[in-house]
Amino acid sequence: QPLAAYSVCNLAAINLANMADFKKQHVDWDKLKRTIDTAIRMQDNVIDRTTYFLEENRIQALGERRIGLGVMGLHDLIIYCNLRYGSEKANHFVDELFSFIATSAYEASIELAKEKGSFPFLDQYGSRQKFIETGYMQKMPESIRQKILQYGIRNSHLLTIAPTGSTGTMVGVSTGLEPYFAFKYYRSGRLGKFMEVNAPVVEKYLELHPEYTHETLPDIFVSAMDLSPEEHANVQCIIQRWVDSSISKTVNAPKGTSVEEVENLYFHLYKGGAKGGTVYVDGSRDTQVLTLKKDDDLPKQVELTDLGIEIEEKNVTAKEKDNINPAHTKANRNIGTEIGDICPICLEGTVEDIGGCNTCTNCNAQLKCGL
Repeated sequence: QPLAAYSVCNLAAINLANMADFKKQHVDWDKLKRTIDTAIRMQDNVIDRTTYFLEENRIQALGERRIGLGVMGLHDLIIYCNLRYGSEKANHFVDELFSFIATSAYEASIELAKEKGSFPFLDQYGSRQKFIETGYMQKMPESIRQKILQYGIRNSHLLTIAPTGSTGTMVGVSTGLEPYFAFKYYRSGRLGKFMEVNAPVVEKYLELHPEYTHETLPDIFVSAMDLSPEEHANVQCIIQRWVDSSISKTVNAPKGTSVEEVENLYFHLYKGGAKGGTVYVDGSRDTQVLTLKKDDDLPKQVELTDLGIEIEEKNVTAKEKDNINPAHTKANRNIGTEIGDICPICLEGTVEDIGGCNTCTNCNAQLKCGL
């Protein structure tokens, strides 16, 4: 997520699973529009109600009035519309959906500008004409661009797609833009090494479609690993057109994907207009947050001796180690919650990524986990 100096994150996410019209097997557009209007007003109010610890943050936040409205539950909504995530029909639907979200968000911000005025930096450092000539705004409907020329706009940026990993899981829907990793899986987290997660979307779908069972679910129930990496990337690129900031989306690739194939996926994202991208090859890390089996084996650690390399052992004192690499001493390391920092709780352990959380190796305090 590119931010200007001292910019502030102000994020919210609409649960798209709640926007389904089950009778029509489509979107309740009126409900979605009302939700967007409320969310934009709420996030704009947050800017004024926030206590800023740095004056620079306050000036930047009030000057640009940047917000980031995102989503969760996209895969749920696609399933409720009887579509297969990543398919051509689903991609057309996703394009229509995010076009609606973007135009509705911008219309809401224009209405706020009529009521409260535009963000101050619009006229202070630029102009309405320059604003509508940006690459993103040139893709927006002409009616939106003309309204901005006439009335201004309340917020410099309106949309971003955060991961919502914890919040999406908490409310029982797919996270962010992601398809379900599986409809039954194990998640490592702060409540234990592994927690079994069963996707509520399955039970809801069976309630709506009693002709199916858990064993005979239709082929619209595809998981992240069922999709090709290109299908993942295509969904992100379609949505990026309608998002004025960045997107969190993982392109899942199967075990054995080569470096060249990963490189091609990044070029695919770049050529498709994505502002960023993440390609994750299954099993490429010692620990991963989501696994299909509780007892999934970790990758084998290869020893140098296994490769026929002889190692000359030498006893080195702690003082000598510090002289070899002074960065290893506490005096040269931060106390904080990032990987490699000294634990701020016990001041003894090192912060490492354990089970998807930044965790102290000494006191086991879980200091930071992904959203």
